[in-house]
Amino acid sequence: MQAKDKFTLGLELPTDPRWVDIASMNIKDILVDHAYCEQKAASSCISLIVTYPEKEKLVEELTPVVAEEWAHFERVLELLKKRGYTLERQRKDSYVDALQNKVIQKGGSRDQQLMERLLINALIEARSCERFKLLWKNIADEELSKFYYELMVSEAGHYKNFIRLAYTYLPEEKVTQRWHEILEQEAEIVRSLPLRSDRMH
Repeated sequence: MQAKDKFTLGLELPTDPRWVDIASMNIKDILVDHAYCEQKAASSCISLIVTYPEKEKLVEELTPVVAEEWAHFERVLELLKKRGYTLERQRKDSYVDALQNKVIQKGGSRDQQLMERLLINALIEARSCERFKLLWKNIADEELSKFYYELMVSEAGHYKNFIRLAYTYLPEEKVTQRWHEILEQEAEIVRSLPLRSDRMH
C-alpha cells in the first residue's frame, strides 16, 4: 500500500447533507458538544501517552496534539462566551459510545490494544474533519466558517498522526485490514444513528 492510500480519510458513508443545515440552526448546541469533543480528544491522547510511555515516537507525536486539542477547547469556550452562551453539562455521545462498545476489540496483546485505540482515534478525527469541512463550506456565519476551516486542517493532521503511529508499531497488512473493518463498522453506526442537530458526531 502506498503512503497516499494510508492517509486518505476513506470514510465509507458520507454525512447526510441535511446535517449541516440543521446544525447551523442550532449553533449553541453544536458549540457545546464540540467543546467536549475537543476536551475528550486531549484526554484520549494523554491516556495513550500515560499507558504507552515506552513508545517514544508516540509520546513525541501526541504531546503536541494534546496542546492543540486543548487550545481548540479553549477557543470553543471563547466562542461560546462571545455569543452569550455557557458551556452547560456534557451530553451522551452516542457515536463514540457505539464505537467503544461495538467496534473496539477487547483483549489481545498490548500492541493489539494500541492498534485498536490508535485507529479509533484516527476514525473520530476523520469524521470530525469531514464535519468541519461541511461547516466551513456551508455555514453562513463567516467567523465560524473560518474557524472550522482551521480545525478541518488541524484534524486532518491529527488523523494522519494516529494512522502513522499504527503503521509504526504494527505490521502494515494487519493495520490495513483492521482499518477497513473499522471503516465498515463505523458506516453502519452512522447509518443507524438519528440525525441530531445538537451533536458534532
